[in-house]
Amino acid sequence: MAGYKNVLESVREDDFVEYYLFPKPSVLNDNKEEEIMISSVLREAKQIIKKFVNKYIWHRDEFVLSARTAISNILANEEDRELLPSHLYGITHYGDNIEDEWFIIYLLMQLTKEIDGLIVRVTDADGEFLLIEAADHLPPWARPENCEKRVYLYKGLIHILAPEEECAEEDYSDVQVANALKEIRNNPSLTVASPQIQQAILNKIKEYPEKILENLHRTNIYLPIGLAAILQHKPNLIAPAVLAFCNRDSVDLKACKAMKYFPPENRIYCNVTFTKCLYAMLTHSKYNPERKTGWNLVPVSDPKHKSQSLGVKVACGFEILISQAKPSKDIEGDKGWHNYLDNLQKKDYFRDLLEHSQEYNNLLNKAKEYYINNGDSMHYTPAVGQEILDLSKNLDYNLEDLKKLESKLPVDDDEEWLNISPEELDKMLLEQYGQKKALHVRSGEDASNFTQKINKFLNHISDVDGAEFPKEEIPIRPPRTKKVNDNKVNFDANSFSCAVQNILNFVIPEDDSWDLDSDSDMDDYGKEEEPPMDYGELKNKMQEYMKQMDQELSTTTIGKSFETKKVEDFEDIESFKPVDIDMNALKNILESYKSQMGEAGPSTNMLGPMGVHLEKAEQMNDSE
Repeated sequence: MAGYKNVLESVREDDFVEYYLFPKPSVLNDNKEEEIMISSVLREAKQIIKKFVNKYIWHRDEFVLSARTAISNILANEEDRELLPSHLYGITHYGDNIEDEWFIIYLLMQLTKEIDGLIVRVTDADGEFLLIEAADHLPPWARPENCEKRVYLYKGLIHILAPEEECAEEDYSDVQVANALKEIRNNPSLTVASPQIQQAILNKIKEYPEKILENLHRTNIYLPIGLAAILQHKPNLIAPAVLAFCNRDSVDLKACKAMKYFPPENRIYCNVTFTKCLYAMLTHSKYNPERKTGWNLVPVSDPKHKSQSLGVKVACGFEILISQAKPSKDIEGDKGWHNYLDNLQKKDYFRDLLEHSQEYNNLLNKAKEYYINNGDSMHYTPAVGQEILDLSKNLDYNLEDLKKLESKLPVDDDEEWLNISPEELDKMLLEQYGQKKALHVRSGEDASNFTQKINKFLNHISDVDGAEFPKEEIPIRPPRTKKVNDNKVNFDANSFSCAVQNILNFVIPEDDSWDLDSDSDMDDYGKEEEPPMDYGELKNKMQEYMKQMDQELSTTTIGKSFETKKVEDFEDIESFKPVDIDMNALKNILESYKSQMGEAGPSTNMLGPMGVHLEKAEQMNDSE
């Protein structure tokens, strides 16, 4: 049954960060002494954290620590059977706001600086995610599959345990946490990560704690009086309310129509603090309340419309939360339970058992029991709804005091941060991803080599993962394009590749891949088509067209715009200078790239996936 328990425990949303804080071990090998020590560290950690989180609004879960002794860890780590030393543990779901995850890293760094001997291990759904941020600076041996339990925080620095030199590569991940902690404490200078890795992580958290206030947005909105009093009492409740509104469904909308707890008749103008993430979500979530619900909004042109509209959305979010506050054992109407059940089915918890069979029902009952007892910790049960319900019934507030605050409200914060210019976006992308090195192609090189690279890519047959620049030649086998007489768009990638190949080679196809001979006598409009020409007649027609084209072009100067090459085999025809197709192709692409000023455009978009990269425009002179 242990396997089923592991499945029940493992089902969680993947937007989480999990942290283990290991204090310096107790000198005495005594369980009572161990419990006293871990409780003392927990109190110290809470005091340190309190200094930073006082004004912080968590997107979903707060940063919370709980004590775990070595005895309790046996069950907590039943899957790998590793007995962890006594430690503090926590897990936080950060939702759509990734800043919460990095703020937690900042808090953990501070704790390792202020609590002597504290070592922290932190992971998320991607595993050792700190290494992902420092991916450009990792040692050669480090890869995602062999770095588990090798990354720690100690005294404000990143520490990475390298494998032993004689250790085989397949044994890299075989690390015990207790041994890793001992190694870091005994030899910190050997495990500390490189300055480049330290700086990569520092860049993500260096603006804290000042960034806490920078991430807030304050604005004035109209709210029902009872709700304004609740937010004044506990401002952090704005986060679950916004999330409930933005993630609403048809069932939630029924609560918004009733407005049983926060009716719209008596509203007050008040100041509400959001995070920028929450404010952006709420602003861009469209909602037009029905008039019969009592939300009589002023016209869109009215300056008060936005503050009234935002107030409606916030009030609906709180109403939804209260509607989800069910008795603990009434889970059939609980959305959290149904989400949890769906995840269990994806994990093959029921093993393809027939629904409603005796064994299926036994597993279902065990899942219900586990959910009722542990739902809050898994972030499924909206316990916050019960808290809001209690506040709405029991919170005392003075209406006159709230009315007086209306005349003293601060000015709304500037919303300019919602608009990002193209230059700012480019800067953000450059800071995040950097500027990668590229292969250079100069027009001084043999132009035929350039077109060969393009031909080589087009000749390459892709696999299910897409096309890659080939290392060796693969011959082309032009397939027949299939004619489909329906209204659907059909794209044959192989035929498209052959068509582009023929264009580059200036070849007229000699097969039936262009579907000149249709399998049907009806055209796309349902009319009868004329009998198709045979190949000889088609060839004569093409030659006639080419002759007419040559006659018309001979009276123009367009021929002088093409690059030509000298050919010794035509001495009897002095004026004949065949066009250098390769040089013209290269010249036109380089001119296209120069006109793009080094930015994205047709030439880079076409050549980039083929493995061909060009220099910056300013590096190309006219002679090239």
